[in-house]
Amino acid sequence: MKGILGRKVGMTQVFTKDGKLIPVTVVEVEPNVVMQVKTPEKDGYSAIQLGVFEKSEKKANKAEAGRAKAANTTPKRFLKEIRDVEASYNVGDAVGANVFEIGDVVDVTGVTKGKGFQGVIKRHNQSRGPMTHGSHYHRRPGSLGTMLPKRVLKGKKLAGHMGVDTVTIQNLEIIEVNEAENYILVSGNVPGAKNSLVLIKSAVKNSRKKDPKEILTYETVVDEVEEVVAPENAQNTEAVEATTEEVVETEAEEVKTEDTTETAEEETSEEVK
Repeated sequence: MKGILGRKVGMTQVFTKDGKLIPVTVVEVEPNVVMQVKTPEKDGYSAIQLGVFEKSEKKANKAEAGRAKAANTTPKRFLKEIRDVEASYNVGDAVGANVFEIGDVVDVTGVTKGKGFQGVIKRHNQSRGPMTHGSHYHRRPGSLGTMLPKRVLKGKKLAGHMGVDTVTIQNLEIIEVNEAENYILVSGNVPGAKNSLVLIKSAVKNSRKKDPKEILTYETVVDEVEEVVAPENAQNTEAVEATTEEVVETEAEEVKTEDTTETAEEETSEEVK
């Protein structure tokens, strides 16, 4: 198991060399700091606590300040535990974007957007009743249960607050890892609004790595276009130069012909005189 904390930036799309379009989510992953290491001997289970994004020291309590001091860093805004980590870490170590590789299958956890108080149609995807022909049943929840036990059973799908739930999207693929600019491209969409915290972990149900996809970038496209266009430009330049030389030679011959004609006319006029 391996993981990292990041911030959802937004969605975009990339193209592979075979022309396939892949929708991706851009996740900003600043280097995470290992704030705490938990062991089975001391804590009863194996895990590491990651921290990311700085927080003002005035807003940190004594426990947070103590953990940050032990890790030789500043207090962090977000803290998450990841259990059963494969690699061995020490307090204060940094975890960067290179913890994942292109083709890794991951699970992404985030908090969904808040929708406020919503009815059963939007919240639970129920169907509405007829809107005309004398019907009085439009968007209501309908029957709430049977005669007995004369109460609404627990778990009944009713109107209420929607969103702000912790949701995990499983089996997403890592499309690109950029350690220099601290971002990861994950295939598909991930839960949460823009700038919300997300947790990327190794997939629980799928540990098989996928084949890396060759993504087209601006630089690769420019290089390929230059490779194709450069020979054509060279040929065109040679053709233009050859044509120019021919035109110059033709003009020079025409000038010579005109000079010869003028000289002959002058000699003829002198003889006539």
